[in-house]
Amino acid sequence: MKFCVKLRKSSTETYDLLKKVYGDECPSHTQVFKWFKRFKERREEIGDDQRPSNPSTSKTDANNEKVSEIVRQNRCLNIRAVAELMNIDKKTVRQILHNNFNMKKVCLKMVPRLLTPEQMEI
Repeated sequence: MKFCVKLRKSSTETYDLLKKVYGDECPSHTQVFKWFKRFKERREEIGDDQRPSNPSTSKTDANNEKVSEIVRQNRCLNIRAVAELMNIDKKTVRQILHNNFNMKKVCLKMVPRLLTPEQMEI
């Protein structure tokens, strides 16, 4: 494809040449046009550009401890209530409870997934 760009072939001509050579194995028309455009812009990679991502500011150690404290004080709170108390997203609270504390919801109470004999007596 780079060769066709350097020969100043159009993207349609390039697609037709690829179709002749590779037949059914040829990339789609849309994909060939995207790659052709990138090579025409003198780019070397055909992969997607990296997108900037915002760092997570809700999953801090302080928030982890606060969520843990709230849940241990009142196990009847649901995820929405904890999220409102913490002023963070419900999805973040769910991830903190699930990933950091290995907890899941059982009969309206947040409990550790694997109960120890001491916890079963409570």
